[in-house]
Amino acid sequence: MTDLVRTLGAAVRQLREAHCWSQEALAEHAGLNRSYIGEIERGSAIASIVTVEKLAGALGVPISWLLRAGGAPASPRDAGTVGTRP
Repeated sequence: MTDLVRTLGAAVRQLREAHCWSQEALAEHAGLNRSYIGEIERGSAIASIVTVEKLAGALGVPISWLLRAGGAPASPRDAGTVGTRP
């Protein structure tokens, strides 16, 4: 898989764990199947832009946060501070 697919999977997993959610809980919040969440996190599935939008909405971050090269912020609370200047 490409770096982008792996980056998305790592970001989803990191934010899901920061929410203290299981894959099943994230799937429920995003309206997706639990096994599909696992495939995305492992980088074995290529998510559509609609799926990325659902995940971003459920996790409370902009789509761009799930796709950025450095991965997601350490916690959802940090998402609002990234990219802002002190």
